[in-house]
Amino acid sequence: MKPKISLKTRLEYDAVAKGLADAGVVEGSMFGMPALKIEKKMLAGLYGDAMTFKLPPEPREEALKLTGAEPFDPGMGSPMKEWVVVPLEHSSTWPTYAEQALAFVRP
Repeated sequence: MKPKISLKTRLEYDAVAKGLADAGVVEGSMFGMPALKIEKKMLAGLYGDAMTFKLPPEPREEALKLTGAEPFDPGMGSPMKEWVVVPLEHSSTWPTYAEQALAFVRP
């Protein structure tokens, strides 16, 4: 079962999505959760009261140092290699990680 998403989390996520819209990022879904993508490549998603980001090694390791951050496991039993979950308490970092994720996955 997917975790519930609070209104505050959704508003923070929507602000990140709006900030990336001019770069060609659109909203979609991944594993049944809201996600951000560019040309069908996922770069971020919403998972409960956290955002997930596909990041290159250095930003990923930086993100994992945040309290509550962890590798992203969508419920299949093993974390996805380049993905990290960043909790709502660190939502001020979300736009930066979203930009880094965009640069990482952009075709």
